[in-house]
Amino acid sequence: MSAAPSFAPPHPAPSTASNGTTSGVGPLTLTRPTDGGRVRLSVLDLAGVGDGVTVSEALAATTELAVTTERLGYHRFWVAEHHGMPAVASAAPPVLLAHLAAHTTSIRLGSGGVMLPNHAPLAVAEQFGTLAALHPGRIDLGLGRAPGSDQLTAHALRRRMAGTDGDDFAAQVAELRHFLQDSFPPSHPYARILTTPRADVPLYILGSSDYGARLAAKLGLPYAFAYHFAGANGGAELALELYRSQFRPSATLAEPYSMIGVTALAAETDEQAQYEARAGALSMLLLRSGRLQAIPTPEQAAEYPYRPEELQLLAAMSGTEIVGTADTVADELADVAGRLGADELLITSRVHGAATRRRSFELLAAQVRAGS
Repeated sequence: MSAAPSFAPPHPAPSTASNGTTSGVGPLTLTRPTDGGRVRLSVLDLAGVGDGVTVSEALAATTELAVTTERLGYHRFWVAEHHGMPAVASAAPPVLLAHLAAHTTSIRLGSGGVMLPNHAPLAVAEQFGTLAALHPGRIDLGLGRAPGSDQLTAHALRRRMAGTDGDDFAAQVAELRHFLQDSFPPSHPYARILTTPRADVPLYILGSSDYGARLAAKLGLPYAFAYHFAGANGGAELALELYRSQFRPSATLAEPYSMIGVTALAAETDEQAQYEARAGALSMLLLRSGRLQAIPTPEQAAEYPYRPEELQLLAAMSGTEIVGTADTVADELADVAGRLGADELLITSRVHGAATRRRSFELLAAQVRAGS
């Protein structure tokens, strides 16, 4: 098992919550069946907006989920940047993270990720420097290069579209690191700029292809692969093999550290889990066909008139989703981690109801504790 990143402190000791329960003994981890290595469990949340739910209610649900998963012992809680999507309320990760940090005390918080081409690196450095100053030792900065939106919205965010390819992203990451570390060469014109507040926030490279894997390896940074939407056809295995084989040790990380984003939903029965999960699957199907709307209810998903090609797409998407009872979900998560050699799983749940999502993480944590 790869060593944990030097910047990721051990999970705090369990504490007693206001309801008298405890977060368990130590961090919440699974065992990789291939080598017995321990795999951290974390959360990736998109502040999902269900049909009939307001954005305020969705953000309140995300806050409650962060509080709950902290109590349960999950290692970190990340939110993702998306724009122009009625089903997603996490368009501004730094703002949402500030709110989540104010309502939690120990869980690591971060972006999964900030889409760096949408922003000036100095602005990102100052935003996350501010978060790190307010909440020392708890803030992560995951970086992606996709727009997190359609091309027109991306243009509105960036005011340009030229020069936004992969090479530009690598240059932006380098510039951001210089701002975070105050490390521009003396001859660089930005060397005179004072990042205020400045903090060397831990960086993570996100990706769904081999590009991010190669960049993370070159920079000696942790790599998070989006298995939840790009894990089919061996893409995850290829990207992670490239990352590990090309990894260069750095001052940040001595060995590769791989994270996997995976969709999972646990419920009391397989039938209930499948019923609830179909709403999230329909939401993705609608998104991929350009029909932007809030997450449908399970009832709407059950009644939807699926065309043959849509059923084929649902079947393809289900290949990377883990749905069932808590024991099934825990076992399949461990299998995925073992097959991909993951050090950490970022679990996301696409469902309509906040209570269903929260209950899934509770059931999974209880199962993992019972089996450890």
